[in-house]
Amino acid sequence: MEKGFKVISVNISEKKGTIKKPVEYIDLFERGVKNDAHSGLWHRQVSLLGLESFEKFSALAGREIAFGEFAENITTKGLTLYKTSPLDKFINENVILEVTQIGKKCHGDSCAIYREVGNCVMPKEGIFARVLKNGVVKEGDEFMYEPKVFKTKIITLSDRASIGEYEDRSGPRISELLESHFEKVNKKFQINRVVIADEETKLKEEINKAIFEKNDFIFTTGGTGVGARDITPDVVKLMLDKEIPGIMELIRTKYGQEKPNALLSRGIAGVIDKTQVYTLPGSVKAVNEYMKEILKTIDHLVLMLYGIDAH
Repeated sequence: MEKGFKVISVNISEKKGTIKKPVEYIDLFERGVKNDAHSGLWHRQVSLLGLESFEKFSALAGREIAFGEFAENITTKGLTLYKTSPLDKFINENVILEVTQIGKKCHGDSCAIYREVGNCVMPKEGIFARVLKNGVVKEGDEFMYEPKVFKTKIITLSDRASIGEYEDRSGPRISELLESHFEKVNKKFQINRVVIADEETKLKEEINKAIFEKNDFIFTTGGTGVGARDITPDVVKLMLDKEIPGIMELIRTKYGQEKPNALLSRGIAGVIDKTQVYTLPGSVKAVNEYMKEILKTIDHLVLMLYGIDAH
């Protein structure tokens, strides 16, 4: 865990459209904050805003802004909240909160602060969370910050590479592209690679191990053709909970228009529980093409799998 924050105020509003008022404590349950107008079975159950943001906008307004006036349930000090990411956690001995959204759409003229200052902090620097562990939160409580680490397993299937006769280049390329993506979107990550022969039993074993270890992503490379040893899509398809055909259909159509051989790949995509699974061809060029399209959707798919409605 990393450095977290201290609670300096907890706030409630019983009606929507009104500012929240500081209270002695808030009671968190599976719908959010008890007796708060914004509680419900959705992903924006609890709102948080840092003192640092208050000070900035107080200067713009030319007056002291009261805690709760930005409609936040928890006012904090010590952590730059808007630099966190969805699925990060705030933890203490009583409560666990999971970040679900950074910022929100501004209400414009219907917001008192916006009318006064011409700007508002919550859409930019406020964050939202849902309750994972019920409990009471009050002024003075401290939370530790636990960022989500996105785990990936890359499996290269190649008879020759598995015995050292051929250098695996496609697996490392997938890793490079993932690293670049995670760094760009400010996500912590862990990537592991393995090279195996084109064998059904070994592939199943590696996938089951990756699921047990709660990897967020599994990428295979190799074995998507029509040769006698090309078994990757056949094995993986039977293991999926749900297939996502659109991604691979797009890739085959897009690149197959210029290179008809691309239409011969049988790669598939899908999910097993909350793990995304993609089977890619074994060439570096194909990996570049496939990852260019796949990386456009993986972050949104993560939110969908965790029940975060960010449409």
